[in-house]
Amino acid sequence: MTKEERMEKARALHKKGCNCCQSVVMAYADKLPIDAENAMNMAAPFGRGLAGTREVCGCVSGMAMVCGLTGHTADVRTLIEKFRTEEGDIVCGRLLQQGKKPCPEMVADAAGILSELLS
Repeated sequence: MTKEERMEKARALHKKGCNCCQSVVMAYADKLPIDAENAMNMAAPFGRGLAGTREVCGCVSGMAMVCGLTGHTADVRTLIEKFRTEEGDIVCGRLLQQGKKPCPEMVADAAGILSELLS
């Protein structure tokens, strides 16, 4: 799958009702060593900044989950910093307050950032 296809998949999943974390994780479901149902369930509590607390953005949590499940844990910090640079923050509440991009665009961006590592 191309970077653009993964980005579109993440965006479409979010528009269909997945939270930000689920959208990023499921855009990479084909690369994960667990089935799609377990991946969705694992990512469910991390939406809206960890259980709705608006703390760490679900996009960031999703990138970290995919890295962990694919053996790329050493790359998580680099991805987080890239997301922070592109989006302006990694905290859900502050990202929403900034209003620079809607969530479907940020999940697409996170999927794109991950593609640079996992392609």
